[in-house]
Amino acid sequence: MNRHPRPPAPITYELRIHGHLDPHWSTWFAGFTLTPEDDGTTTLEGTVIDQAELHGLLTKIRDLGTTLVSVTSTDAPNHEHGSTTDPPAR
Repeated sequence: MNRHPRPPAPITYELRIHGHLDPHWSTWFAGFTLTPEDDGTTTLEGTVIDQAELHGLLTKIRDLGTTLVSVTSTDAPNHEHGSTTDPPAR
């Protein structure tokens, strides 16, 4: 039987950076919501389709010269959709 791996399901991430970003940065972080927090950080929340897109987002944060405080996946892991192979048949 020919089995093809399923593409990974999009994952929602919440990234927190040091400092407040001006709202005009929301176009650079297309698809992400920017929320200034009371503690002096900014939360970016949105969905990425794969690890390459996540790394691109992290590169943008690096290029801003700001400090990345945290990266959190807000989706519960779903092993059924995230699996690239099926278990061996018994």
